[in-house]
Amino acid sequence: MTETPLLSVRDLKLVFDGRKGPLTALDGVSFDIRPGEILGVVGESGAGKSLTGTAVIGLVDPPGRIAGGSIHLAGQRIDNLPAEAMRALRGRRIGAIFQDPLTSLHPLLKVGDQIVETILTHLPVSRTEARARALDLLEQVGIPAASTRIDHYPHQFSGGMRQRVVIALALCAEPDLIIADEPTTALDVSIQAQITSLIKRLCREKGAATMLVTHDMGVIAETADRVAVMYAGRIAEIGPVAEVTRRPRHPYTAGLMASIPSVLRRNATLQQIDGAMPRLGAIPPGCSFNPRCARATELCRTLQPTLGLQAHEAACHHPLVEADHG
Repeated sequence: MTETPLLSVRDLKLVFDGRKGPLTALDGVSFDIRPGEILGVVGESGAGKSLTGTAVIGLVDPPGRIAGGSIHLAGQRIDNLPAEAMRALRGRRIGAIFQDPLTSLHPLLKVGDQIVETILTHLPVSRTEARARALDLLEQVGIPAASTRIDHYPHQFSGGMRQRVVIALALCAEPDLIIADEPTTALDVSIQAQITSLIKRLCREKGAATMLVTHDMGVIAETADRVAVMYAGRIAEIGPVAEVTRRPRHPYTAGLMASIPSVLRRNATLQQIDGAMPRLGAIPPGCSFNPRCARATELCRTLQPTLGLQAHEAACHHPLVEADHG
C-alpha cells in the first residue's frame, strides 16, 4: 500500500450561521486515507461524522459552511472548487453510498438506465459499452439474474438489493474515493454482513480509498483498517482498528467499547457512559468530553487536547495506558 494519502483532511472547521452567531459543528478535524484503505468514522448521533463526509463530498448546504482548514484529493485541493467543478468531481472521482437507497435512486427510472447515464456522463464510452459495464457491475455486487433485473425499477428490489444497486452506482465511474454514510443501518443483520463484505472486497479490488461512516463499532471492526472516533465535532481517537478496539486510549472510546456486548464476556455487565453529548451551542471549554469523564482534571476543563502524529493517537490529557486495560 502506497504511503501517499489519496484523501487528506486538515484542520477542517464547519460552522452553521445562526441568529445568535455561528455554531461550530466540526472543530479542527484532520485525517488521511490511503488508496485501498477503509477508514471507519464512528461516534454517537451528533458527533459530526456524517457532516465530515458531507463536507468532503462538497454537499454542505447553507447555513452550513466550511470556515477553515482544507480537503485535498490526490494532492488537489477540492474544498474551494466552484460548484460545477465539484459536481463533475463528485460523480467521477468521488462515489457516495448513503443510508437510504431510495434517496439515491430515481423511482421512475429503471436501475440499469440510471447506472448507464452516470457512466455516460463521466466516462468516454458508447451506450452499448455503458450498458455492458452496468450489467457487469450489477453482477459484481451480487444482484441475481442481473441481465433481467437491470430493466427493473427500484421499487421491485428489496432494501438489501437496492443498497447493492446504490453501491454499483457509486462504483460505476471507477472513483478514487468512496464515502459510505451509514450504508447498512436500514438493513437486517445478515444483509448488513453481506453489504460490508461487498464494500470491503470491492475496495480491495478497485484500490479505492473509503470513508465508512457508522455508529456501529461492530461494522467498523469487521470492515475498516483504521478507525477515527468522533465526539462533539472533534476526533477523540484515531488508529488501527485492532489497537483502538482492544487498547483504547481515550476514556470515551473505552466507554464505547465497554457498552458493546461480547460473546467472550457473556456474564459481564454492560457499561454506560453517563450524561449526553453537548449541544452545538453548549460545548464546554477544554476537552468537550470532560463533564462525562471520571478522569477529568482542571487541565481537561480549561485546555483543549490535541492529536499527535503517531499511528495511534488520542486527544486526551490523561490517556489510558496498558495497565488500565488489566
